[in-house]
Amino acid sequence: MSDINVVPYIDVMLVMLVIFMITAPLLTQGVQVKLPQASAKPIPSKQQEPLLVTVGPDGKFYLNVGDHPRSPVDADTLVQRAAAVLRLHPDTQVLVKGDRSVPYGDVVTAMALLQRAGASGVGLVTESPRKDH
Repeated sequence: MSDINVVPYIDVMLVMLVIFMITAPLLTQGVQVKLPQASAKPIPSKQQEPLLVTVGPDGKFYLNVGDHPRSPVDADTLVQRAAAVLRLHPDTQVLVKGDRSVPYGDVVTAMALLQRAGASGVGLVTESPRKDH
């Protein structure tokens, strides 16, 4: 009776595991912002990645969809891309992540642009308050 030699398959699996462990932390994308702190319940997670608009410390908008998520987009591009995502997946969660140093009006502008793109509801991303205060 012939047996299957599984040793090469185990080697391949371990090599792939190491590759995924090294590359997974590098795949996080986004713009570095200092989020405001608030006590809030987390939004229930859906299977699909949310549409995330970041208002950077410079007041520019960044969108997590497209070829260059770390590049700023203007208001018209933001509306067009968000509308395209929401047409394809109407139940997509829409979130705004604004730097704490940005004027409130810039965050409201981002929310208004998302509403114009067809978002029925927009959530705000915050950090949990630190315990040392």
